[in-house]
Amino acid sequence: MKNGPPDWLGRQYSRRAFLQGGACALALLGLPLPLRPAGAQELRSGFSVPHPALYFQPIAKGLIECRLCPRKCEVKDGERGDCLVRENRGGKYVTLAYANPCAVHLDPIEKKPFFHVLPGTLSFSIATAGCNLHCKFCQNWEISQNRPEKTFNYHLPPDQVVAKAQEGLCPSIAYTYVEPIIFYEYMLDTARLARKAGLLNTCHSAGYINSEPLQPLAEVLDAACIDLKSFDPQFYRDLVGGELAPVLRTLQTLRQHGVHVEIVNLVIPQHNDQAKTIGDMCAWIRDELGPLTPMHFSRFYPLYKMQNHYPTPVSVLEQAREIALKKGLKYVYLGNIPAHKAENTFCHHCGKMIIQRTGYRIGEVKMKDGKCGYCGTKIPGIWKQPQAA
Repeated sequence: MKNGPPDWLGRQYSRRAFLQGGACALALLGLPLPLRPAGAQELRSGFSVPHPALYFQPIAKGLIECRLCPRKCEVKDGERGDCLVRENRGGKYVTLAYANPCAVHLDPIEKKPFFHVLPGTLSFSIATAGCNLHCKFCQNWEISQNRPEKTFNYHLPPDQVVAKAQEGLCPSIAYTYVEPIIFYEYMLDTARLARKAGLLNTCHSAGYINSEPLQPLAEVLDAACIDLKSFDPQFYRDLVGGELAPVLRTLQTLRQHGVHVEIVNLVIPQHNDQAKTIGDMCAWIRDELGPLTPMHFSRFYPLYKMQNHYPTPVSVLEQAREIALKKGLKYVYLGNIPAHKAENTFCHHCGKMIIQRTGYRIGEVKMKDGKCGYCGTKIPGIWKQPQAA
């Protein structure tokens, strides 16, 4: 078995031992794992050299309309869009997020969460400051609601992201933690290089992007975990600061492009836990994306601007799962409840457990060549790393 990255003493562990031991512990704490000394990067304050932004239109003298996401911010000279990373500099639109991540971690792929993508492997995970949404329950608000000059960042160009992923024996790169759409140019350039190198491109996103920029991104994405925060448009307006319709359009587009999609719904008591709303959402997923689309209901814990709220009762999550199963979804998981049986994967044909999970730890796997090890049914997902171009 190939060796994993060394620990602080330079010792090598097997990839599985590394994931189940120190790597998992650090990932759970949200801490970056150590890079090899020969390629170490140092954190520094502020942002790197501005990079030309894509998808904008001058609409008046000195005024630019950003067309990356549905907000369509009108940005005056010297000002930034709502995401805090795209700026009008004398009529030239630039991004301050390019090659400028403030989070560089080695994470279990299950943390994204992807349950149908290379289980038990590590994903090289990056994020910059900024976001184009303002969720009142955001768990990464310290960076998502911040400017890049206010965070400590690595200088990590796309080619180095790919090199570091390979160095860490990560078969995938994850664009994650904040809304990766706001570092679109960085993600797109990195994803193109990663595909040539035989690495999977994955992202965890809220799907808040316009159709035109989504097209080239969908061509290089292998898997997308999309936060479908509610099926109620008013929830999006009140708690997220956005609209529902563009997210549904993104999901449909990704499906049309053959991108593997998994969906996460953070269930917040008294806000998006109504049985009818959950039922309508699951019926839409079944009809528009397919009944084999993996669905994750995740437990809410008080964070950011909702610290006075209470955690989601486990019974509410279990009820949501039952609703989803009755609506015809075949792979329905519960998250943020370690050791719950709904973390495991069961074949949609024979019903037997084929992947055992405890938190981010993978136990018994009864699959072969992407098929159920019991009945031979093909299981939706990505079970093999692609070859380099």
